[in-house]
Amino acid sequence: MNATQLTLLLADDDQDDCLFFQEALEEIKINAKLTVVNDGKQLMDLLKSPQFVLPNALFLDMNMPRKSGIDCLKEIRKDRTFNSIPVIMYSTSFDQEVVNQLFEQGATFYIQKPAEFSSLKKVISKSIDLISVFVTPQTPLDKFVITSN
Repeated sequence: MNATQLTLLLADDDQDDCLFFQEALEEIKINAKLTVVNDGKQLMDLLKSPQFVLPNALFLDMNMPRKSGIDCLKEIRKDRTFNSIPVIMYSTSFDQEVVNQLFEQGATFYIQKPAEFSSLKKVISKSIDLISVFVTPQTPLDKFVITSN
C-alpha cells in the first residue's frame, strides 16, 4: 500500500500527540499526506467541505473540544457520503465497554495511544496495513483493537 500516496486525516486536540503522529508517519516511511484538525467541529466542517477529498483513513481522538470523537463517529456513520471512510478511534484510555460501544457504532479500529514512540509507529503502520485488507469500514470484533504487539 506504500506505492500510492494515502491521504490521512488526524483529528486530535493534543498538539504533542499530533506532532508525534506526524513524526511516526515520516519514520515508518509511509507515503501519506496528513491533514490535521484539532476539534470535532473542525473535522465535520472539513469533511463536509465540497473541495475536500475524502481521506483513505481517519484517526479520530475520542476526547476533543466542541464535538467529541464519539459524536463525530456517530455523525460520520449516519452520512452515506462518509460511510466508506475507515475510522480508527484513538484514545489514551482503554475501557472495554467503551471499545465495544465504538465497535457497535461503526468504528473500523481502536488504538490506545501508546506511551512509547516505537509502539506508536507500530500501531500506525499496522492500522494502515489493515485498512488495505478490510474492504468494508467495519472489521471483525477480534481484529478491532490494534496493539503494538
